[in-house]
Amino acid sequence: MAGISGIQPDPSMIGRIVKPPFAILPDPAGMFSTRAARFAELAEGSPLAPYLRFLAGLAAVQAELAATLPPAAPIAPEQVERARTGRMPPLDRKLLEKAPELRDTLARFFEAALPLEKPLQAAEALDMLRRAPPEILDAMIGHVLADAIPFDALPPHLFLAAAMQVHAARLASTLDAGRLVPVETGLCPVCGGPPAGSVVSGRMGTENSRYACCAFCGTQWNEVRIKCLACGSTKGVGYKSAEGEEDAVIKAETCDTCRSWVKILYQNRNPSLECIADDVGSLGLDLLMQGTEYRRAGFDPFLIGY
Repeated sequence: MAGISGIQPDPSMIGRIVKPPFAILPDPAGMFSTRAARFAELAEGSPLAPYLRFLAGLAAVQAELAATLPPAAPIAPEQVERARTGRMPPLDRKLLEKAPELRDTLARFFEAALPLEKPLQAAEALDMLRRAPPEILDAMIGHVLADAIPFDALPPHLFLAAAMQVHAARLASTLDAGRLVPVETGLCPVCGGPPAGSVVSGRMGTENSRYACCAFCGTQWNEVRIKCLACGSTKGVGYKSAEGEEDAVIKAETCDTCRSWVKILYQNRNPSLECIADDVGSLGLDLLMQGTEYRRAGFDPFLIGY
């Protein structure tokens, strides 16, 4: 893995589905359970094993909480319709910031995460969150909602981001996927967040179609196969992987228009791939791309600091 090789788009691989569903909403408990299992699988023999095992435990806490919390109150129908008319995401992050239900989910998550095996720094960060004054917690919640986690306070924000993922995914799951509409290029149609990456689906009904994946609310939305998820350009899009790995199932999709890149995962070749877990597990690709002219456009809170 001394370098990277460029791979040009193959038009013959474009999805055969004429009109795949635009959005796939999360099943929170199932999504986090699948993610936990994939983190654990990726940890086997990986140089990132301690961190991957920690994230597996964190995702298991998310799954358990998502399965045991009372049903989430649906987003107000009038808010959904206003968003649809204005082509805006129905999950308004500004409204979410002060929601009492979010505070309840956070408190439950922090308690549920206490038995999780974790390094001392993480244990101290969790304790800080449990004792944080409301104004401090409010400021940290604002950082997560803005996808702007400060580098010098990563451990507590990692726990907070994981807890907020549970709440956001539960809200997203109450929506009608058929009523969602595209918003801006590269933004989640539910919460407005950027994609962590995208997957080429191997699932029945969506085979070979490309879906962008939101790390915040877990929604997946359909995008053109050869298209930059950062600027929307369909020109100058290429694919890079580790040298000698032209058949790699995880690649960097690069854009010569805006000089950005986002990971693309080929679930149609390896069904066990999970966008968030494999984004962390493929950190080697990030390290290779750091030596190029492209900047990473995908956002995953579990990769901040790497």
